[in-house]
Amino acid sequence: MAKEGSDEMEKEEREYKQALKGAGGELLPDGKNGLRINGWEIESTNRSILDSLEYQQWEEKLRTSHLPEMVFGKSSLTLLHVKSGLKIHFNAFDALSGWKEEALPPVQVPAAAQWKFRSKLFQQIILDYDYTFTTPYCGSKTVETNTEHQIGGSPGEGSCSVQWEDTTDQIDVAALSSKEPILFYDEVVLYEDELADNGVSLLTVKVRVMPSGWFLLLRFWLRVDGVLMRLRDTRMYCSFKNNADPIVLRESCWREATFQSLSGKGYPSDSAAYSDPNLISQRLPVVMHKSQKLQIPGNL
Repeated sequence: MAKEGSDEMEKEEREYKQALKGAGGELLPDGKNGLRINGWEIESTNRSILDSLEYQQWEEKLRTSHLPEMVFGKSSLTLLHVKSGLKIHFNAFDALSGWKEEALPPVQVPAAAQWKFRSKLFQQIILDYDYTFTTPYCGSKTVETNTEHQIGGSPGEGSCSVQWEDTTDQIDVAALSSKEPILFYDEVVLYEDELADNGVSLLTVKVRVMPSGWFLLLRFWLRVDGVLMRLRDTRMYCSFKNNADPIVLRESCWREATFQSLSGKGYPSDSAAYSDPNLISQRLPVVMHKSQKLQIPGNL
């Protein structure tokens, strides 16, 4: 049985290498987690949560005394278009900067439940800020001006003149559902908070690279048990068909509903029924939907 399993793994590895080579891709060197393909370098980094000193430093930079329980401050996803230097990337600090700037009013919970959010006896007021850490963050965008780029950030980065533009174009769902090899896949958790065991606040980004293009999903998922559910999804897709001047499509969708409104429609009112946002997203009404595109010239 062990030999059969080993043979199967070797077969899968051979097939993967053939698919990667056939698509003109190659893995990143030096143990980096990612690949180069069609003029893009795509890299994901998963690290541990911030330590206490780093938490304090982030609080000072963000001018706040509140951060999620688990902040993966050194984790990131980076998609670099090598020729132009354009870098689309995702990180916790920029996402929390968006939370701080948007400053939504706190989700109101029943008076009896407020004590559950007081994890320390000396905390008298805890619900006077957006404790859900909801963010409008849709990703970060910079241009690397130095000739030898450095994935993950460097002093050589500049502001980007290429901007997202509104469009009626939509992501080709059919292309994403077609059966083709997955050359690279990863999920990066940026931050998470269990709301003192009263729900979940979670920001993640997933990426999938195929021979035809790359696709990612940035998702903010919030469930305040018995009160509210909120889903903010940002999807991006880049086809490799037009390699000279690639276009990145971005669709952002905000869905939200109270438990009370869902119960009124005949849906369950038990929080346990809403553990997977994939299964219940269509039950949540759309608050906002926006489609944009980013056309990348050969050289910026």
